[in-house]
Amino acid sequence: MMTRRDALAVPLATIIPAGVHTRAVVADDAKPPAPRPLSVDPRLGAAKTLDGYFPFAVPESKEAWAVRRKQLREQVLVATGLWPLPEKTPLDAVVHGKIARDGYTVEKAYFASMPGHYVTGNLYRPTPAVGAKPAKFPAILSPHGHWANGRFYAASDKEVEAQLKMGAEQTREGAKYPLQARCAMLARLGFVVFHYDMVGYADSKAIPHREGFKDAEAELRSQSFLGLQTWNSVRALDFLESLPDVDATRIGVTGASGGGTQTFVLCGIDDRPSAAFPAVMVSTAMQGGCVCENCSYLRVNTGNIELAALFAPKPLAMSGANDWTKEIMTKGFPELRALYKLLGDDFNVVAKAWVEFPHNYNQVAREFMYSWFAEHLQNSPGVVKELPFKPVPPAELSVFDDGHPRPAAELPADKLREAMTKAADAQMAKLVPKDAATLAEFRRVVGTALRVMVGSDLPAAAEYRAGSFTADRDGVKWQRPVFGRVGGKDAVPASRVFRQDAKPGKVVVWLHPKGKASLFEGDTLVPAARALVAAGYAVVAPDLFGVGGQTPQTPLAVDKVYAGFTYGYNSSALANRVQDALTAVGFAASQLKAETVYLVGSGECGPVAVLAKALAGDKVTKLAADVNQFRFEAIKDAADPMMLPGAAKFGGLPAFLALCAPGPVLVHNHRGTASGKLSKAAFDAADAGDKLTRTDEKLDDAKVVEWLLK
Repeated sequence: MMTRRDALAVPLATIIPAGVHTRAVVADDAKPPAPRPLSVDPRLGAAKTLDGYFPFAVPESKEAWAVRRKQLREQVLVATGLWPLPEKTPLDAVVHGKIARDGYTVEKAYFASMPGHYVTGNLYRPTPAVGAKPAKFPAILSPHGHWANGRFYAASDKEVEAQLKMGAEQTREGAKYPLQARCAMLARLGFVVFHYDMVGYADSKAIPHREGFKDAEAELRSQSFLGLQTWNSVRALDFLESLPDVDATRIGVTGASGGGTQTFVLCGIDDRPSAAFPAVMVSTAMQGGCVCENCSYLRVNTGNIELAALFAPKPLAMSGANDWTKEIMTKGFPELRALYKLLGDDFNVVAKAWVEFPHNYNQVAREFMYSWFAEHLQNSPGVVKELPFKPVPPAELSVFDDGHPRPAAELPADKLREAMTKAADAQMAKLVPKDAATLAEFRRVVGTALRVMVGSDLPAAAEYRAGSFTADRDGVKWQRPVFGRVGGKDAVPASRVFRQDAKPGKVVVWLHPKGKASLFEGDTLVPAARALVAAGYAVVAPDLFGVGGQTPQTPLAVDKVYAGFTYGYNSSALANRVQDALTAVGFAASQLKAETVYLVGSGECGPVAVLAKALAGDKVTKLAADVNQFRFEAIKDAADPMMLPGAAKFGGLPAFLALCAPGPVLVHNHRGTASGKLSKAAFDAADAGDKLTRTDEKLDDAKVVEWLLK
């Protein structure tokens, strides 16, 4: 079974906290409110890990939950690489080798979840009464979790005795084969059950568990073990629905441990399940220790309680044990019940913890599950007791034999990933904008993905955290405000220069590798800033995350085993920088009352400016970006500060530049990195082909300012 930190060999490091910025009263023509007490930006502290604390805040209204649920569901889909959903190819399912048992049968089944990748498992079916008319049964999809050998699990004699002695199991066969026990009993209760393999377990041998999806390219392509297994689960639902004896309107899902993770992730993104029972996994504590339970973005600003809540208000039950779920009754379940009450039925969610037992899906918990599904999928409330059964020897459960050999088309991880990349690229090619309607769809797909990857969009407003006295410096008014999002905890320091007699309403957000220090050389205002101020613009230069003096010298420490252990809980350095750029735009609009906002990005901050404009839309009037010859596809190290997991899947910088249409936009120093058909197609589709200006040449600041002001 899964250990607390299964496969996590290298602990996540922490970031050295930065010092607290000095607070002072602001004297400014903008007359900011009294500054809030400034604390250290939490992003400068320790990185969050899977062993953190993940509470769920119940929304205030149904409407608020509807908005949050939509955003969270999109987050899970982007995280798992299933946004947009891949094309569903033929399953070509094979079912064979029926084994008769008392009241049910066991068959071997496999199908192609995608070309070159197969899902394997056993199909348990009720035996109809003699002479009975063909009937449709409710069905249960059952992922197994991290038990040794998965579907073939057989406990040792020592473990059998221990389970019987502690009262966790009542029969030897149940103690030795607990995974078979639940499938057999469900079938005898009248459910069709598909018990299928996680990748790398039992008959799924082409790709070893935890291997093949942990490099930088996999991150950039949103290819992960969790994503692959989630897609297998989606296709397993398709398989169940295709069976003539299954009632597709009554499907439940249950698994324990890693199978519990698979259960609530699947039920969070797919509308078809009618009831769910994720066992010993839903908690505010440890979130899942295997690479197959983690991927970039999955738990950024969320956790397993809220992920399970995506299923509300459908029937949801959970079990806990003496593991990370032991506090479920006081941490997590009360909030879930409050959400269900808000949605109209708090009796549709239940939980029970047996802290006398270690991590398990034992007979006590299984009987709780049987009763839950019987009530909600068969309208048969009452207590269900597990009956003795005759196990099938694990060797006889194997799907492949002489008559049904392993498919020759089965692919190892590297070849499967190549096929996945090719299919995703073909899907993205169909989204290239041709007119207003297709541009809107492109924005929906790629814009949503970028919002998830950045972890933010343009804030409605920003506020002062602190500021400084207005000073005269080199003939201009100079301030050093610190601002952040309303209701947030971020703290972005900046320099602002302006002319006292200038009319408010025009601001240039100046993104530069030197941050707030970029506006002056010694005590002299740099020529570009002087020209903009002379033209009546205020210039705001923020210290973005990791830029200038805003963050510690040590960058975010990315887990060396699997970057998803880091980016699954924390925004990347690049994402944080884009968040800060958007906050600066929000500050210009809400505090400086800017009606015109120009965004300028230089050097490594050029791509930041492109992504910020893509999310800010027409709130940024003009964009001028030095893209610094940057390409996401060239990143080879997941710890690269320019890493943005998923960026390559959605077309990279050209795709994000396309989101900037209708402009006006100037990109320079690209040498092909921002060229190509995609960005041009988007601007043409927006009837703004003349608003996109691109040049291979790196322009100096004077030429950039000239373009801005013309």
